[in-house]
Amino acid sequence: MKPSRAAALGTLLLSLACLPALAQSPGATRYPQRALRLIVPFPPGGSTDILARAIAQSMAESLGQAVVIDNKPGAGGSIGVEAAVHSAPDGYTLVMGHIGTLAVNPAIYSHLPYDPERDLAPIALVALVPNVLVVHPSIEAHSVQELVALARRQPGALTYSSGGTGSAAHLAVEYFKLVSRTDIVHVPYKGTGPAMTDLIGGQVSLTMTGLPPLAPHIRSQRVRALAVAANARLPQMPALPTVAEAGYPGFSATQWYGLLAPAGTPGAQIERLNAEVERALQLPAVRTRLDSEGAQPVESTPASFAAFIHGEIERWGKVVREAHIRAD
Repeated sequence: MKPSRAAALGTLLLSLACLPALAQSPGATRYPQRALRLIVPFPPGGSTDILARAIAQSMAESLGQAVVIDNKPGAGGSIGVEAAVHSAPDGYTLVMGHIGTLAVNPAIYSHLPYDPERDLAPIALVALVPNVLVVHPSIEAHSVQELVALARRQPGALTYSSGGTGSAAHLAVEYFKLVSRTDIVHVPYKGTGPAMTDLIGGQVSLTMTGLPPLAPHIRSQRVRALAVAANARLPQMPALPTVAEAGYPGFSATQWYGLLAPAGTPGAQIERLNAEVERALQLPAVRTRLDSEGAQPVESTPASFAAFIHGEIERWGKVVREAHIRAD
Protein backbone atom coordinates (compact mmCIF):
# COMPACT_ATOMS: atom_id res chain seq x y z
CA MET A 1 0.00 0.00 0.00
CA LYS A 2 1.38 3.41 -0.94
CA PRO A 3 2.26 5.70 2.00
CA SER A 4 -0.33 8.33 1.01
CA ARG A 5 -3.14 5.75 0.80
CA ALA A 6 -2.04 4.19 4.09
CA ALA A 7 -2.10 7.58 5.78
CA ALA A 8 -5.58 8.33 4.43
CA LEU A 9 -6.87 4.94 5.62
CA GLY A 10 -5.37 5.54 9.05
CA THR A 11 -7.07 8.92 9.28
CA LEU A 12 -10.43 7.38 8.36
CA LEU A 13 -10.10 4.62 10.94
CA LEU A 14 -9.12 7.15 13.59
CA SER A 15 -12.19 9.24 12.74
CA LEU A 16 -14.49 6.24 13.02
CA ALA A 17 -12.96 5.30 16.33
CA CYS A 18 -13.69 8.77 17.67
CA LEU A 19 -17.41 8.69 16.82
CA PRO A 20 -18.54 7.02 20.11
CA ALA A 21 -16.52 9.56 22.08
CA LEU A 22 -18.10 12.41 20.16
CA ALA A 23 -21.57 10.98 20.88
CA GLN A 24 -20.81 11.20 24.60
CA SER A 25 -19.84 14.86 24.45
CA PRO A 26 -21.54 17.07 27.10
CA GLY A 27 -24.10 18.35 24.59
CA ALA A 28 -25.16 14.85 23.61
CA THR A 29 -25.00 13.05 26.95
CA ARG A 30 -27.67 10.45 27.48
CA TYR A 31 -30.44 11.70 29.75
CA PRO A 32 -30.96 10.90 32.55
CA GLN A 33 -27.70 9.64 34.03
CA ARG A 34 -28.68 9.87 37.69
CA ALA A 35 -31.73 9.93 39.93
CA LEU A 36 -34.37 12.65 39.48
CA ARG A 37 -35.89 14.55 42.39
CA LEU A 38 -39.64 15.18 42.27
CA ILE A 39 -40.65 17.85 44.77
CA VAL A 40 -44.14 17.52 46.24
CA PRO A 41 -45.05 20.83 47.94
CA PHE A 42 -47.31 19.12 50.50
CA PRO A 43 -47.04 16.42 53.18
CA PRO A 44 -47.52 12.73 52.34
CA GLY A 45 -51.10 11.50 52.08
CA GLY A 46 -52.73 14.23 50.02
CA SER A 47 -53.82 14.18 46.39
CA THR A 48 -50.63 15.79 45.11
CA ASP A 49 -48.49 13.22 46.89
CA ILE A 50 -50.61 10.25 45.80
CA LEU A 51 -50.57 11.21 42.12
CA ALA A 52 -46.88 12.14 42.17
CA ARG A 53 -45.93 8.72 43.52
CA ALA A 54 -48.04 6.92 40.92
CA ILE A 55 -46.33 8.78 38.07
CA ALA A 56 -42.85 8.63 39.64
CA GLN A 57 -42.85 4.85 39.89
CA SER A 58 -43.71 4.39 36.23
CA MET A 59 -41.26 7.06 35.07
CA ALA A 60 -38.45 5.47 37.08
CA GLU A 61 -38.99 2.12 35.38
CA SER A 62 -38.95 3.70 31.93
CA LEU A 63 -36.11 6.16 32.48
CA GLY A 64 -33.91 3.59 34.18
CA GLN A 65 -33.25 5.97 37.06
CA ALA A 66 -34.92 6.49 40.41
CA VAL A 67 -37.43 9.31 40.76
CA VAL A 68 -37.16 10.32 44.41
CA ILE A 69 -40.13 12.03 46.06
CA ASP A 70 -39.14 15.04 48.18
CA ASN A 71 -42.04 16.35 50.29
CA LYS A 72 -41.53 20.07 51.06
CA PRO A 73 -44.75 21.43 52.61
CA GLY A 74 -45.53 24.91 53.84
CA ALA A 75 -47.05 28.26 52.86
CA GLY A 76 -49.76 26.75 50.67
CA GLY A 77 -47.19 24.82 48.67
CA SER A 78 -45.07 27.91 47.98
CA ILE A 79 -42.02 26.58 49.82
CA GLY A 80 -41.77 23.48 47.67
CA VAL A 81 -42.35 25.33 44.40
CA GLU A 82 -39.77 27.98 45.36
CA ALA A 83 -37.26 25.19 46.02
CA ALA A 84 -37.88 23.86 42.51
CA VAL A 85 -37.60 27.32 40.93
CA HIS A 86 -34.20 27.85 42.55
CA SER A 87 -32.88 24.44 41.48
CA ALA A 88 -30.56 23.95 38.53
CA PRO A 89 -32.52 23.79 35.24
CA ASP A 90 -30.85 20.55 34.23
CA GLY A 91 -33.83 18.19 34.07
CA TYR A 92 -33.03 16.51 37.37
CA THR A 93 -35.40 18.52 39.57
CA LEU A 94 -39.14 18.42 38.91
CA VAL A 95 -42.15 19.63 40.86
CA MET A 96 -45.74 18.42 41.00
CA GLY A 97 -47.77 21.59 40.79
CA HIS A 98 -51.52 21.95 41.16
CA ILE A 99 -54.33 24.45 41.10
CA GLY A 100 -53.31 26.05 44.39
CA THR A 101 -49.60 26.47 43.84
CA LEU A 102 -49.91 27.56 40.20
CA ALA A 103 -53.28 29.34 39.82
CA VAL A 104 -54.37 30.49 43.29
CA ASN A 105 -51.20 31.51 45.11
CA PRO A 106 -50.46 34.34 42.64
CA ALA A 107 -53.75 35.94 43.70
CA ILE A 108 -53.59 35.46 47.47
CA TYR A 109 -49.93 36.23 48.18
CA SER A 110 -48.76 39.79 47.63
CA HIS A 111 -45.11 38.73 47.65
CA LEU A 112 -45.10 35.25 46.13
CA PRO A 113 -41.45 34.16 45.72
CA TYR A 114 -42.06 32.84 42.22
CA ASP A 115 -44.07 33.57 39.09
CA PRO A 116 -45.62 30.30 37.83
CA GLU A 117 -45.61 31.47 34.22
CA ARG A 118 -42.13 33.01 34.22
CA ASP A 119 -40.15 30.74 36.56
CA LEU A 120 -41.41 27.28 35.62
CA ALA A 121 -41.38 25.20 32.45
CA PRO A 122 -44.61 23.17 32.06
CA ILE A 123 -44.05 19.52 31.16
CA ALA A 124 -47.47 17.88 31.25
CA LEU A 125 -50.92 18.21 32.76
CA VAL A 126 -51.28 14.87 34.53
CA ALA A 127 -54.82 14.57 35.85
CA LEU A 128 -58.06 16.30 36.77
CA VAL A 129 -59.61 15.46 40.13
CA PRO A 130 -63.14 16.70 40.84
CA ASN A 131 -63.64 17.86 44.39
CA VAL A 132 -66.16 16.01 46.53
CA LEU A 133 -68.18 17.66 49.30
CA VAL A 134 -68.12 15.49 52.43
CA VAL A 135 -69.25 15.92 56.01
CA HIS A 136 -68.46 14.15 59.26
CA PRO A 137 -71.20 11.57 60.06
CA SER A 138 -72.21 13.58 63.12
CA ILE A 139 -73.41 16.43 60.89
CA GLU A 140 -77.16 16.15 60.33
CA ALA A 141 -77.08 16.69 56.61
CA HIS A 142 -77.50 14.02 53.94
CA SER A 143 -77.70 16.32 50.93
CA VAL A 144 -76.37 19.68 49.75
CA GLN A 145 -79.77 21.23 50.40
CA GLU A 146 -79.81 19.99 54.00
CA LEU A 147 -76.25 21.23 54.56
CA VAL A 148 -77.08 24.69 53.24
CA ALA A 149 -80.22 24.85 55.39
CA LEU A 150 -78.20 23.83 58.47
CA ALA A 151 -75.49 26.39 57.75
CA ARG A 152 -78.05 29.14 57.32
CA ARG A 153 -79.78 28.24 60.60
CA GLN A 154 -76.46 28.29 62.45
CA PRO A 155 -74.18 30.90 60.82
CA GLY A 156 -70.55 30.31 61.78
CA ALA A 157 -71.28 27.08 63.66
CA LEU A 158 -70.01 24.74 60.95
CA THR A 159 -66.30 24.50 60.15
CA TYR A 160 -64.37 23.16 57.20
CA SER A 161 -60.81 21.91 56.88
CA SER A 162 -58.37 22.50 54.06
CA GLY A 163 -54.75 21.80 53.27
CA GLY A 164 -53.94 25.45 53.95
CA THR A 165 -54.81 28.98 52.92
CA GLY A 166 -55.12 29.05 49.15
CA SER A 167 -55.37 25.29 48.83
CA ALA A 168 -57.83 23.69 46.43
CA ALA A 169 -60.20 22.81 49.29
CA HIS A 170 -60.07 26.37 50.61
CA LEU A 171 -61.00 27.87 47.25
CA ALA A 172 -63.66 25.24 46.56
CA VAL A 173 -65.53 25.81 49.82
CA GLU A 174 -65.20 29.58 49.57
CA TYR A 175 -66.66 29.37 46.08
CA PHE A 176 -69.47 27.20 47.48
CA LYS A 177 -70.10 29.72 50.28
CA LEU A 178 -70.41 32.52 47.72
CA VAL A 179 -73.03 30.74 45.63
CA SER A 180 -74.94 29.26 48.60
CA ARG A 181 -74.75 32.42 50.74
CA THR A 182 -73.60 30.54 53.82
CA ASP A 183 -71.17 31.28 56.66
CA ILE A 184 -68.85 28.31 57.31
CA VAL A 185 -65.59 28.86 59.20
CA HIS A 186 -62.28 27.93 57.58
CA VAL A 187 -59.77 25.84 59.56
CA PRO A 188 -56.52 25.61 57.56
CA TYR A 189 -53.99 22.81 58.06
CA LYS A 190 -50.50 22.14 56.76
CA GLY A 191 -51.57 19.70 54.08
CA THR A 192 -54.55 17.58 53.10
CA GLY A 193 -53.42 14.64 55.24
CA PRO A 194 -53.70 16.51 58.57
CA ALA A 195 -56.92 18.17 57.38
CA MET A 196 -58.44 14.74 56.74
CA THR A 197 -57.29 13.42 60.12
CA ASP A 198 -59.22 16.07 62.01
CA LEU A 199 -62.28 15.72 59.77
CA ILE A 200 -62.38 11.99 60.47
CA GLY A 201 -61.93 12.72 64.16
CA GLY A 202 -64.86 15.14 64.15
CA GLN A 203 -62.83 18.24 65.01
CA VAL A 204 -64.22 19.93 61.88
CA SER A 205 -67.56 19.56 60.14
CA LEU A 206 -66.78 19.18 56.45
CA THR A 207 -64.44 19.68 53.54
CA MET A 208 -64.53 19.76 49.74
CA THR A 209 -61.38 18.24 48.31
CA GLY A 210 -60.18 15.76 45.71
CA LEU A 211 -61.33 12.16 45.77
CA PRO A 212 -57.87 10.51 46.24
CA PRO A 213 -57.55 11.18 50.00
CA LEU A 214 -61.34 10.89 50.51
CA ALA A 215 -62.10 7.62 48.72
CA PRO A 216 -61.06 5.15 51.45
CA HIS A 217 -62.88 7.14 54.13
CA ILE A 218 -66.05 7.38 52.06
CA ARG A 219 -65.95 3.61 51.55
CA SER A 220 -65.43 3.02 55.28
CA GLN A 221 -68.22 5.55 56.07
CA ARG A 222 -65.93 7.65 58.24
CA VAL A 223 -67.11 10.60 56.14
CA ARG A 224 -70.38 11.08 54.24
CA ALA A 225 -70.25 12.24 50.61
CA LEU A 226 -72.95 14.75 49.62
CA ALA A 227 -72.01 15.83 46.09
CA VAL A 228 -69.28 16.07 43.49
CA ALA A 229 -68.14 19.51 42.37
CA ALA A 230 -67.87 18.71 38.67
CA ASN A 231 -69.88 19.05 35.48
CA ALA A 232 -70.79 15.35 35.52
CA ARG A 233 -71.16 12.57 38.04
CA LEU A 234 -68.19 10.38 38.87
CA PRO A 235 -68.10 6.95 37.19
CA GLN A 236 -66.82 5.58 40.51
CA MET A 237 -69.86 6.97 42.36
CA PRO A 238 -72.71 7.27 39.84
CA ALA A 239 -75.33 7.76 42.55
CA LEU A 240 -73.57 10.83 43.94
CA PRO A 241 -75.18 14.01 42.48
CA THR A 242 -73.26 17.05 41.36
CA VAL A 243 -73.46 20.35 43.22
CA ALA A 244 -75.06 21.76 40.08
CA GLU A 245 -77.83 19.15 40.25
CA ALA A 246 -78.38 20.11 43.89
CA GLY A 247 -79.46 23.58 42.86
CA TYR A 248 -76.32 25.50 41.90
CA PRO A 249 -76.09 25.39 38.08
CA GLY A 250 -72.63 25.77 36.61
CA PHE A 251 -70.80 25.07 39.86
CA SER A 252 -67.52 23.33 39.16
CA ALA A 253 -64.40 23.13 41.31
CA THR A 254 -62.02 20.62 39.82
CA GLN A 255 -58.49 20.19 41.05
CA TRP A 256 -55.71 19.55 38.58
CA TYR A 257 -52.14 18.40 38.81
CA GLY A 258 -49.19 18.71 36.49
CA LEU A 259 -45.46 18.20 36.22
CA LEU A 260 -43.09 21.14 35.78
CA ALA A 261 -39.37 21.92 35.83
CA PRO A 262 -37.38 25.08 36.53
CA ALA A 263 -37.50 27.61 33.70
CA GLY A 264 -34.54 27.17 31.39
CA THR A 265 -34.60 23.38 31.45
CA PRO A 266 -33.52 22.21 27.96
CA GLY A 267 -36.41 21.71 25.57
CA ALA A 268 -35.23 18.23 24.62
CA GLN A 269 -35.48 17.12 28.23
CA ILE A 270 -38.92 18.74 28.62
CA GLU A 271 -40.14 16.83 25.54
CA ARG A 272 -38.62 13.59 26.82
CA LEU A 273 -40.33 13.98 30.19
CA ASN A 274 -43.63 14.86 28.53
CA ALA A 275 -43.40 11.67 26.48
CA GLU A 276 -42.68 9.66 29.64
CA VAL A 277 -45.70 11.13 31.44
CA GLU A 278 -47.96 10.46 28.45
CA ARG A 279 -46.62 6.91 28.23
CA ALA A 280 -47.20 6.37 31.96
CA LEU A 281 -50.78 7.59 31.71
CA GLN A 282 -51.53 4.88 29.14
CA LEU A 283 -50.33 2.03 31.34
CA PRO A 284 -53.20 -0.11 32.69
CA ALA A 285 -51.69 -0.17 36.19
CA VAL A 286 -51.42 3.63 36.31
CA ARG A 287 -54.88 4.18 34.86
CA THR A 288 -56.35 1.71 37.35
CA ARG A 289 -54.62 3.54 40.20
CA LEU A 290 -55.82 6.94 39.03
CA ASP A 291 -59.33 5.64 38.39
CA SER A 292 -59.55 4.15 41.87
CA GLU A 293 -58.70 7.58 43.26
CA GLY A 294 -61.19 9.47 41.09
CA ALA A 295 -58.42 11.07 39.03
CA GLN A 296 -58.98 11.55 35.31
CA PRO A 297 -55.77 11.33 33.20
CA VAL A 298 -55.25 14.10 30.67
CA GLU A 299 -53.26 14.16 27.44
CA SER A 300 -51.29 17.37 26.99
CA THR A 301 -48.24 19.02 25.50
CA PRO A 302 -45.97 21.51 27.28
CA ALA A 303 -47.59 24.30 25.25
CA SER A 304 -51.17 23.26 25.99
CA PHE A 305 -50.37 22.92 29.69
CA ALA A 306 -48.89 26.44 29.71
CA ALA A 307 -52.07 27.82 28.13
CA PHE A 308 -54.20 25.91 30.65
CA ILE A 309 -52.27 27.40 33.58
CA HIS A 310 -52.75 30.91 32.19
CA GLY A 311 -56.53 30.42 31.95
CA GLU A 312 -56.78 29.01 35.47
CA ILE A 313 -54.85 31.95 36.93
CA GLU A 314 -57.45 34.30 35.47
CA ARG A 315 -60.42 32.16 36.55
CA TRP A 316 -59.46 31.60 40.19
CA GLY A 317 -58.08 35.10 40.58
CA LYS A 318 -61.66 36.32 40.15
CA VAL A 319 -62.94 33.96 42.90
CA VAL A 320 -60.17 35.10 45.25
CA ARG A 321 -61.08 38.74 44.73
CA GLU A 322 -64.82 38.17 45.25
CA ALA A 323 -64.23 36.11 48.41
CA HIS A 324 -61.64 38.61 49.71
CA ILE A 325 -59.10 35.86 50.37
CA ARG A 326 -55.61 36.86 51.45
CA ALA A 327 -52.76 34.78 52.81
CA ASP A 328 -50.68 37.72 54.05
